[in-house]
Amino acid sequence: MTSGTGGTPSSGRGPAARPLRVAVVGEQQASPTARELAYQVGRELARRGAVVLTGGLGGVMEAASRGCHEAGGLCVGILPGEDPGEANDWVHLPIVTGMGHARNVVLVRSADGVIAVGGSYGTLSEIALALKLGRPVVGLFTWELVRPGAAPGEDPILRARDAAEAVELLWARLAPAPSALTGPTGSAGAAAPPPPSPSTGRTPTPCGCGSSSPR
Repeated sequence: MTSGTGGTPSSGRGPAARPLRVAVVGEQQASPTARELAYQVGRELARRGAVVLTGGLGGVMEAASRGCHEAGGLCVGILPGEDPGEANDWVHLPIVTGMGHARNVVLVRSADGVIAVGGSYGTLSEIALALKLGRPVVGLFTWELVRPGAAPGEDPILRARDAAEAVELLWARLAPAPSALTGPTGSAGAAAPPPPSPSTGRTPTPCGCGSSSPR
């Protein structure tokens, strides 16, 4: 073992490579359609090697977490409370904040980009914060924003029709270089086999929190 900078022991390995971090946001009381879209988004992000960040609870958050988990990815849940047990069953790493609604700031600031699936007012706040911070936002049947004085047709949100297109749009913004678009096989542009449809027969369900939950 050699000595690194300042005499610190070094293993000879280079700096850690950090994967892209993508926040998948949406409401807790989500429709079956929104949950299925979130599930597919989570799967596709995991297949591409991204870390999936969610609010850690139910609905869209749980579905995206499950999709990520079942595709072998890493899902981080940024929780509003102080109990890691609040996280849904598919979160690998629960982060407690005790911040309530304000945890949305931690979630968005920790992400390189955001995919919004449907959503209520909590999702709207995450979209607005991401745009304020210059993070790209892709929307799947989510809020439509019109700024006063904006040109006709101007939309700060990238619109997608399905989960695959949503991930592709965001990926193009975050990793435009061909070398960053390698498939799971490791060769540039290599196409991975399409993910199978969920076959467990289990449908993602809300975690049982009431409508007063900070989402």
